[in-house]
Amino acid sequence: MKKIEIVKKRAKYEYHFLQSFEAGIVLRGTEVKSIKLGNANLSDAYCLFKGNELFIKSLFIGEYELGNINNHETRQDRKLLLRKPELRKLLKKTKEKGFAIVPYRMYMSERGHIKVEIALAQGKKAYDKRDTIKDRDNKRDLDRIKKANL
Repeated sequence: MKKIEIVKKRAKYEYHFLQSFEAGIVLRGTEVKSIKLGNANLSDAYCLFKGNELFIKSLFIGEYELGNINNHETRQDRKLLLRKPELRKLLKKTKEKGFAIVPYRMYMSERGHIKVEIALAQGKKAYDKRDTIKDRDNKRDLDRIKKANL
């Protein structure tokens, strides 16, 4: 089976991840087929509560080429499936200032189900982002030196 993993790379730069959760997602048949082909994008996606249910908004799943008139919409709200204690915890935390729920990665589980890894996150300040860039550059330079010495 082909490994599917769609990652929101910018999220690690923008947020401090405090805790992550694995959530199921309610999808239609053509959406699953399109994701298996890799036609999905998490870059604009965010999570929002409607009542006591968690939804992912602005998740792009491209149309399935072989679909018919019953094909799905590309950007519609999709429900995330979590246990009630996890939902209560996330709802309580998001009411506090500075916390957000960020969809970080979409992948296929061993059983063949599409899962979304969401994280309870806190936004980084500008100086934290500069530290992240500095650490990344230092790591890249060390890797270059190690490679040259081999």
